[in-house]
Amino acid sequence: MLSFRFEKLNAFQGKSAAIKRPREITVFSFDDSHKHHLDGRSLRYYYPPFVQVPYITEKNRIDLSQGFETFIKHDDSVNLHLNPLLDTIQHYEEQTGAKLKADILTWRGMMTKIFIAPFDMFGEFEMNATCYQNQLAKAAEWKSKTQRVSSSLEKMQFWGYKFETLATLPKQWQDCTRGEIEGRDTEVVNNNPQYCSVVRTGIGNHTIVIGGEVDAVEGCKPDDPNDSIPYIELKTSEDFRGDDDFAAKKFERKMCRFWAQSFLLGVPKVIIGFRSKDGHLQRLEEWKTMDIPSFVKNRGMRTWDGNVCINFAAAFLDFLKQHINDEGTWTIEQKKGDKQILLSKISDEYSRDIVSTKFREHRATFQFKATCEAKTQE
Repeated sequence: MLSFRFEKLNAFQGKSAAIKRPREITVFSFDDSHKHHLDGRSLRYYYPPFVQVPYITEKNRIDLSQGFETFIKHDDSVNLHLNPLLDTIQHYEEQTGAKLKADILTWRGMMTKIFIAPFDMFGEFEMNATCYQNQLAKAAEWKSKTQRVSSSLEKMQFWGYKFETLATLPKQWQDCTRGEIEGRDTEVVNNNPQYCSVVRTGIGNHTIVIGGEVDAVEGCKPDDPNDSIPYIELKTSEDFRGDDDFAAKKFERKMCRFWAQSFLLGVPKVIIGFRSKDGHLQRLEEWKTMDIPSFVKNRGMRTWDGNVCINFAAAFLDFLKQHINDEGTWTIEQKKGDKQILLSKISDEYSRDIVSTKFREHRATFQFKATCEAKTQE
């Protein structure tokens, strides 16, 4: 068993490691039944909910608990591993004839866990990895130590999905009916549909392909693939008074995760719906993703440092590439409160849960165009 220790963060301070702007390669979707589709059918469009408007009195503020009884919740006990991402990459390669090369292939959630590890006091995860065609693939979800989600936590999770439903439309505003726009408060909340972006980015010495869910787009996607896409990340958080330092510090720590999730996929804006303790939407706040670390450093409580997160991730990926160098199966684990991430080889055989047989056969038999490699503009 190997250990990547980080009791002291001095080694990760200073100017951040080299980073490359995330560039979208392709997209995929899950539909209302969580069936995978190789297109963007589940893309939602941001249109703010009716909050902070003069004709809604305080007692009629939006109740995020409305519709909890009819919530259609995705069954996350079924682990799809990397398969949707690999199937999407296979389709992309078949359509373009170009092999998508990268040092690391993973889900955005995995990289987020690593990014925030230096400052996450409750960090806890377990994921698997292997080396395939000189590419490090990471899969599997972090394993929760809690067997049962409390009813109060379940309702708080619903509030986030409810906010997403209230803040988005299935089509651009001009193509929606008045009923679709004004009836979002009674729309059945279903978290099966997802729109996912696949991007290539770089951190330190590593080129990374990441897949992750995008909540919505503001306006529309640009025609020029080199232009930044106005995606947004939607979040909810409990509102607090300006003089409540404890609550402000708690929120600032949450912002570390908000920033990392958006930064990794190249999502330029985070929109936060602040709610009351009992789940009533109070107000909206917009943050530019790239402004969040500087706010924490210059005007906040300095509970975390974006450069440290980037340097930590770059160093940890160096560690993985050094030690995961065959097609065995490895476990990457952090226990709650530990200032170390453990790396253990659990099998000399590769796990089909990480890189599927279907994808392996595709890479072994597909005739790629000579000297053709998928590229993104740096």
